[in-house]
Amino acid sequence: MNTASGTMPAVFVGHGSPMNAIESNEWTRGWAELARSMPRPRAILAVSARWYVPGVRVTAGERPRTIHDFGGFPPALYQMRYPAPGSTELCRRVTELLGPEPAVAADQRWGLDHGTWSLLVHMYPEADIPVVQLSVDENLTPRAHYDLAKRLRPLRDEGVLILGSGNVVHNLHTYAWGLTRDELFDWGVRFNQRIREAVPAGRVDELIDYEECGQDGQLSVPTPEHYLPFLYVIAQCRHDEGVTEPVAFPVDGYDGGGSISMLSVRIG
Repeated sequence: MNTASGTMPAVFVGHGSPMNAIESNEWTRGWAELARSMPRPRAILAVSARWYVPGVRVTAGERPRTIHDFGGFPPALYQMRYPAPGSTELCRRVTELLGPEPAVAADQRWGLDHGTWSLLVHMYPEADIPVVQLSVDENLTPRAHYDLAKRLRPLRDEGVLILGSGNVVHNLHTYAWGLTRDELFDWGVRFNQRIREAVPAGRVDELIDYEECGQDGQLSVPTPEHYLPFLYVIAQCRHDEGVTEPVAFPVDGYDGGGSISMLSVRIG
């Protein structure tokens, strides 16, 4: 077996509430420590749950705007800006790796949504690393997303950090305001633990076919957009190429009584 060396890790981060952007807590401190533990990336390709649209799109702007895609939060959150540069070079490279089937559109209008910048303000607060976002195509199945994401693997050897942002458990309909950590939803805890066990074991089919996990899967992933970015990171694990890579969970925990998992996963 070969062991990957000189290869950029790929990470999935559970982003949770937009308020994490302006708060210091166990999760945000964990994100900062995660960034410090990795080599500095040349550029970042972010796959955010917040850009769930028809078709495959890649941001092409040289100065992507900070998108405040939420409502009802304190003014300080809307004043946040993350002025990282874009990268036309990375946009072209992603288009080359993913195209021509499916067709990949260079998008000048989208910028950095809070699934991306609420993490990066803690991970790379200087905002001096180029960032490009890749959309999550709502027309694709989970397996098609996984297969598409595998094409991005060469980026890791080119100094690009592939950053998935969402939550492996995300059910706002059951969000438990005021519940303590002793009252966690058992279905969320079981599903989160299943993910923690399946990733290092290489049980990829189980991760892709999460809808077959019964009621735990149905309640934990009632809609797919927050889960699918996780598959983009899992697809970077090169076990099928005979390469062994370490798997770590640098951040874990629950919000909303277990209706949101804050699990982060590092590959490599």
